[in-house]
Amino acid sequence: MVIHMSLSDFFKKVSRERPAPSVLSAPQWIICGLGNPGKKYETSRHNTGFAFMDLLSNDLHVTVDRLKFKSLCAQAEISFTDTQKVTVLLLKPQTFMNNSGEAVREAADFYKIPPDKIIVVYDDVSLPEGSLRIRAKGSDGGHNGIKSIIYHLHTDVFPRIKIGVGSPKNTDYDMVAWVLGRPDEENRKNIYAAAKDSVSAIKDIIFSGINFAASRHNGTHSV
Repeated sequence: MVIHMSLSDFFKKVSRERPAPSVLSAPQWIICGLGNPGKKYETSRHNTGFAFMDLLSNDLHVTVDRLKFKSLCAQAEISFTDTQKVTVLLLKPQTFMNNSGEAVREAADFYKIPPDKIIVVYDDVSLPEGSLRIRAKGSDGGHNGIKSIIYHLHTDVFPRIKIGVGSPKNTDYDMVAWVLGRPDEENRKNIYAAAKDSVSAIKDIIFSGINFAASRHNGTHSV
């Protein structure tokens, strides 16, 4: 019997649970992973952003389960040194992909967080699976979640981390079916490797800047 494991379950399997630290200050950054809510979509390439958030939240010792801003969310503390620490809001919009911007805008407005401190992590079919690309701004590239965020923030200037999920070899293959499809085990491992590096990239963006993070992390990652 073959058991299909979702990206989220795979990431949890290779990570270890840790106790949550206390968080005292209001969020200074938003980290948003894009995906679609519901069991139906858990295994899909399009939910790579959600699966990444599960990996990041485990690394930060929190559970993203508080319902607010049309999202599941949590606050966490990211540390660079003993004296360099920031509080972040982890966000998994529950609006479905095409309306992700509604959730991001609500959270940003509430905490008065500017777009240049909103990091969005999502799947990208233009990149090979297991690759990573960090950008400070740019068009939606055909990604409806990013299109919604640009619309609601009224700007395309916000940092984003693209995790490559590849594209079908057959050019006649329906792209919607592809992104909503489930990667095989090898592809899933490559996507995991890029997502794991994205955790480190988040810290570099916050503490060292987008250019440093891009120069350090952009490229292909494999296990």
